[in-house]
Amino acid sequence: MNDIVRPLSPRIHPLPPGERDTESRVLVDSIGSSATGNTFDTLVRHPNLLRQWMPFTVALAVNGALPPRLRELAILRTGWLCRAEYEWGQHAVLARKVGVSDEEIARVKSGPEAEGWTELEAAVLRAADELHSDACITDETWAVLAAHLDERQLIEVPMLVGQYHIVSFTLNTLGIQREPGLGGFNG
Repeated sequence: MNDIVRPLSPRIHPLPPGERDTESRVLVDSIGSSATGNTFDTLVRHPNLLRQWMPFTVALAVNGALPPRLRELAILRTGWLCRAEYEWGQHAVLARKVGVSDEEIARVKSGPEAEGWTELEAAVLRAADELHSDACITDETWAVLAAHLDERQLIEVPMLVGQYHIVSFTLNTLGIQREPGLGGFNG
């Protein structure tokens, strides 16, 4: 399969603050200030969808049961596999905040077989790979995950990877641009 070239400019532009109606203004204000303004300012063009999607996102990315380090490794791997530079850049910042080093962030690109991962970290990365390529975690990878994670955390692994497929597909397709200063795959 050929790689599809990602849009170099927005296919749907972020909604400028001056063009927001009351519903859009309230919705963006409820999300709060963030470094992901281009994402939310674009998605607010479909306010009902954004309003419904945000609780799911928060349940996984903010209030989830997975340890933050594992969560960010899974998200980074998913962003890498989906070639979603915006997602990679955002989550490289968040990964650093939860103790993932720059070397480890770069190593995510090499995947679960790279030297230096713990058994569990490699299994989380492998789970992202397996879900990406075949929509299911293998018994072998599941056994490693199940030896370390509780049931809630196990449920979250495929949900998290699936959620960040949705995000990556949307960012890539809509051509949502990285905010100034936000790195991509090389920074």
